[in-house]
Amino acid sequence: MNFICHPSRLHGDVVIPGSKSHTIRAVMLAGVAAGDSVIEAPLVSADAVSGATSIAAFGATVRREAAVWHVTGCANAPAPRQAVVDVGNSGTSMNLLLGLASLMRAGEVILTGDHQIQRRPCGALAAALAQLGADIVSVNGNGCPPFRLRGGLRGGAATLEARSSQYLSSLLIACPLADHASDLTVTGLKEQPYVHMTLDWLRFLGITVEHAPDLSRFHIPGGQRYRAFRRRIPGDFSSASFFLCAGALPGNDVTCRNLDPADTQGDKAVADYLRAMGATVETGPDWIRVRGNAPLHGIEIDLDPTPDALPVMAVMGCLAGGTTVLRNVAHARIKETDRIAVMACELRKLGATVEELPDGLVLHGGALLHGAPVDGYGDHRVVMAMALAGLTLPGGLQVTTAEAAGVTFPEFPDLMRTLGADLVDDISRSIGRKP
Repeated sequence: MNFICHPSRLHGDVVIPGSKSHTIRAVMLAGVAAGDSVIEAPLVSADAVSGATSIAAFGATVRREAAVWHVTGCANAPAPRQAVVDVGNSGTSMNLLLGLASLMRAGEVILTGDHQIQRRPCGALAAALAQLGADIVSVNGNGCPPFRLRGGLRGGAATLEARSSQYLSSLLIACPLADHASDLTVTGLKEQPYVHMTLDWLRFLGITVEHAPDLSRFHIPGGQRYRAFRRRIPGDFSSASFFLCAGALPGNDVTCRNLDPADTQGDKAVADYLRAMGATVETGPDWIRVRGNAPLHGIEIDLDPTPDALPVMAVMGCLAGGTTVLRNVAHARIKETDRIAVMACELRKLGATVEELPDGLVLHGGALLHGAPVDGYGDHRVVMAMALAGLTLPGGLQVTTAEAAGVTFPEFPDLMRTLGADLVDDISRSIGRKP
């Protein structure tokens, strides 16, 4: 499927759906806990559903309703119900399940996913799990899924190279259930806000974790147990970033609702990036309003805490005056795609002047941009970022693999249209199209 986008003025309010990161953590923790949990306002997307079906393969029962999920956990004793568990396109599910599957007391399971997942490295996490006693092997010997696991996690000491925060989150969730304490030494940690999200969940569930202030060392007592819970999922700042950026474009005015400014999500910093670029940004207790009533100018951004923002901020850098530098985000190369290389390639098709760095991008504004056919690479964030670009460019834009938006944000095109976006797909009729 393709998105076909044309220049549009965007005005109005949108309600942002639930956080993918919170939803998958919630369903994994509820799935391993003892008792019946209730997850309110979860994200319903391909990734989130993959998380639910994957943990069900280890003994949980998940009943999904429109606005609430009911989960009966496996009482802190995950056991495989099937020989192969496929997480689809969900990297978060893969990484968190590698830790939980290492707690099996018997049996064997293969964890796998789609073609993108099978290219995403998890070797550093597997190595740390093996140090803690897990029997884990990369089937193809390349440190990527599929993995064969036979349990065995018992605790001890391990060193983790945390190129992805999900590696550390996996250990933090699994190690409390090990028989013995675990002592972790962490190097090269990226995406710290997501680790704080995991620690917040563990505190909420009464799990004891001691750590250094810089998150370089952890002591996790073993023999702990997860309990059932009831919790509401906050709105997703990563999804909101596309609408916050839309509001910052000339003549636009967008308010995003269902956002908690006090939440641990790193991508809430996108509002600060836009303010620094010259947009007018106002915040309330559960909303953020962004207006594009002044020209945007380039800035330098350290994207280490917010790598998922790279695609959309790359677009904004091309649309701003001056030079924008996105740096310290080499870990964006190990997402669904190499997002640094992909965004450089596709933005150049629009006439942008882009320099690719080992750890980021330099984007020179002021070029005369134009619409063109671009490739979304089956990467949800690339697809949505390029669609946003198409709402500003003469001649419009067509982006391929638009169905990938459904991985995290199936409501994306409909919500854009409610604001006035001329955005349609090529397999269904135009709805809500405004001049």
